[in-house]
Amino acid sequence: MSRALSVTTQDGTRLNARIDGPEAAPWVVFSNSVLTDLSVWDDQIAALTDRYRILRYDQRGHGASEVTARPLDFTVYGGDLIAVMDAAGAARATLVGLSMGCPTALAAAAAAPSRITAFVAVDGVVKSAAGREAFWAAQRESARTQGMQSLATATTTRWLPGVDNADPRAQRLSRMIAATPVEGFAAATHALAAYDQSPAVPLTCPVLAIAGENDGAMPGTMRGQFGAFPDARIAIIPGAGHLPNLQNPDAFNTTLVGFLDANAFANDKETA
Repeated sequence: MSRALSVTTQDGTRLNARIDGPEAAPWVVFSNSVLTDLSVWDDQIAALTDRYRILRYDQRGHGASEVTARPLDFTVYGGDLIAVMDAAGAARATLVGLSMGCPTALAAAAAAPSRITAFVAVDGVVKSAAGREAFWAAQRESARTQGMQSLATATTTRWLPGVDNADPRAQRLSRMIAATPVEGFAAATHALAAYDQSPAVPLTCPVLAIAGENDGAMPGTMRGQFGAFPDARIAIIPGAGHLPNLQNPDAFNTTLVGFLDANAFANDKETA
């Protein structure tokens, strides 16, 4: 079963969401990265929807969700995730956050810890690195002065290392980035510039941290931030950069399904 879902948040912002999979199955909620939309998870749907209820949504200001043209923080983005869960009827779920989706999911977990059965961080961190304010300010200015297509070209090359621009994966990503509203991206850059979701950590649920092998310092950073959790494991996806679910979906799906099969059903039954 697949259906579209329109969600209105407490501040009146409309968010676009989609549900896939059998009604009685455990919920898995996916939160996308900055500059992408819910279709960034398309390669995961076929691998999961035989036994999981999948909820995807476009983060505020991305995809078909409405734009909030002001600086935002992860309290807002985390609240959006909870609002989407409420609208879908997902009382408890495994959260999967990609890049920006990681602090979004951690903010949701901090606000409603009893609703999180397990957590998967994908090339995302608990706390932003020092000095990122200048980077995100430059990215914001570039989007406003040069347009999103210019940003799409540079970002696609950086996020999918070794992938030719003519490759369908690169073209998919480039289209997503170019279609992102400038002010939706700008709002997100303020949240990403300096954040710390450490109060949400350590989580008491099972945790999986997945990093692309070729995503710069990310594998080491994720090992450092998530490796000390009492119930956590780290997985490295070979031949992948910042979006391992898009660049190497087979390896990513094998890793994710193994974690979900070991945790989602058991944790769902504990609170049924």
